[in-house]
Amino acid sequence: MSKIIKGIKIRLYPNKHQQAQLWQMFGNDRFVWNQMLAMARSRYQNNPSSHFVNGYQMDALLKALKQEYPFLRESDSTSLQVVNHNLDQAFKMLFKHQGGYPRFKSRRSYHQSYTGKSKLFVAAKRYLKLPKLGYIKTSKTSQLQNVKIKRYTVSHDPTGRYYLSLQVEAEVNQLPRTEKTVGLDVGIADLVISSDGIKYGTFNAKWLEKQATKWQSRYSKRCHRANVAVRQWNHNHKTVKLELDDYQNWQRARVMKARYQQRIANQRKDYLQKLTTNLVRQYDVIVIEDLKTKNLQKNHHLAKSITNASWYQFRTMLEYKCQWYGKRLMVVSPNNTSRICSTCGHNDGPKALEIREWTCPQCGTHHDRDINAAVNILKRGLKLIG
Repeated sequence: MSKIIKGIKIRLYPNKHQQAQLWQMFGNDRFVWNQMLAMARSRYQNNPSSHFVNGYQMDALLKALKQEYPFLRESDSTSLQVVNHNLDQAFKMLFKHQGGYPRFKSRRSYHQSYTGKSKLFVAAKRYLKLPKLGYIKTSKTSQLQNVKIKRYTVSHDPTGRYYLSLQVEAEVNQLPRTEKTVGLDVGIADLVISSDGIKYGTFNAKWLEKQATKWQSRYSKRCHRANVAVRQWNHNHKTVKLELDDYQNWQRARVMKARYQQRIANQRKDYLQKLTTNLVRQYDVIVIEDLKTKNLQKNHHLAKSITNASWYQFRTMLEYKCQWYGKRLMVVSPNNTSRICSTCGHNDGPKALEIREWTCPQCGTHHDRDINAAVNILKRGLKLIG
């Protein structure tokens, strides 16, 4: 048994008063971020040789900021400290040339959130007690038994729903040893092909994708019509001005589009979770290839299929599950894995993507292209292990 850090996400059902409190907290975090970022910018403009104000110094400025703006006291104090820490990290990444300059946050963004480090309490089966909010209804609390909550994030997404994401410390039991090894080749028609000859299909949600495309089209058309109407109204009426958010027909299309897209993402994630858990249970050593997904997505004919397959998410899940359950994951180079004969080692040269089977001219072995690649991946991994 070992301790791990994992994430748990549950849905919140705040009442009207709590929703108003949440939006105040979202605004307070955004306000502190923008104030600290503006201070850093003006400080540098006035004196480029001045020292950078780090996270601890930003925390010291919070007391004066709360006296000047009393509404900041309505937030969980730890959430404002997390804002300062995140801004400090953003500047450190900038100084290391690993990220761009931090941007100001907008209240018009459809995704709002705040993160705190205070203690949460499970009040009942479907109720939690959150700082400043009191007792709030949730979807479930059974996952929060025997765990230590390290950090929490309350968010509001484009679908109009509220969620609570928790970073918890929990204990997991090691899975039993099977003494089996496997090489995995990822593809588009089939997501995973194992060296054992088993093929696991790619996630498919054609009906949901069709609905998401339909509502995306409606959203774009309604947004265009609303923009035209807003410009015409504001041009003819100088006293009463309209905004794009005043057109509810456009807002409904935006929410429907976001909900279908979220359903696709949730079902894809659920499929990958079950697949990776099944693989980790079956094998002690798993060998995969080190694919550069961003480079492969530059091929516009395959970019959508590669994105839908979620190779990167599949690899990430395998990595942390192997670490949790005491299994071993090896990553090898993908060079020539589909060209080399897994029987005799002959390199038959490059082949077009539509060629899925081939026969080795040297030993005469007939290969399924994907299974042959998976066997070569396994051999490379075992060679590294020795």
